Amino acid sequence: MQNTAMNGRSTPPTPRQTPEGFLGLLRRRPGLALSALWAALLAACSSTPLPEWHPPATEGKAPPPDSGVSGATELPQPSQASTPRAYRQDAAAHLYRLNADRIYKGKLPPMLYAIGVLQVHIDRRGQVTGLHWMRAPSQAPEVVAEIERTVRRAAPYPVPARLGQVVYTDTWLWDESGRFQLDTLTEGQRGE
Repeated sequence: MQNTAMNGRSTPPTPRQTPEGFLGLLRRRPGLALSALWAALLAACSSTPLPEWHPPATEGKAPPPDSGVSGATELPQPSQASTPRAYRQDAAAHLYRLNADRIYKGKLPPMLYAIGVLQVHIDRRGQVTGLHWMRAPSQAPEVVAEIERTVRRAAPYPVPARLGQVVYTDTWLWDESGRFQLDTLTEGQRGE
């Protein structure tokens, strides 16, 4: 780019008139420009590494919900319950055994985070064949998902020997801490 002064003569361009952007650098010093481009790309692609995550120890606990392994490590005793209400006791005790560290100890607080009423369908082998929410805690969808995972992970349940298959209903009482009690085995709630 040339400048024409008032006297009509050409003068060399001033530094401000030289295209000094990346294209100018690319024309004058292509090696340096490409090095700068690579450095910028690498800086944009790198990130601070996340701290290494180690899963919690699972000794004596149910496996993670997405592991494909059932939660019960040994087969539970067959249930001799002759009614769905009686079977509910066996199922609740089974869930408490597998989730001992997640059970709220003592009386629950007066205000609970979520309450849900769930029907569970159990086949003749103790496997969960269906879940039906009679009253889902719609204000806490994460609790709905966690209860469903917990119920499915606990299979196989005690085989309903006298019933063949069973549909039982229980009420889940969920504290904001993530711990719960089942209405069947609840210790009650504290007064205000």
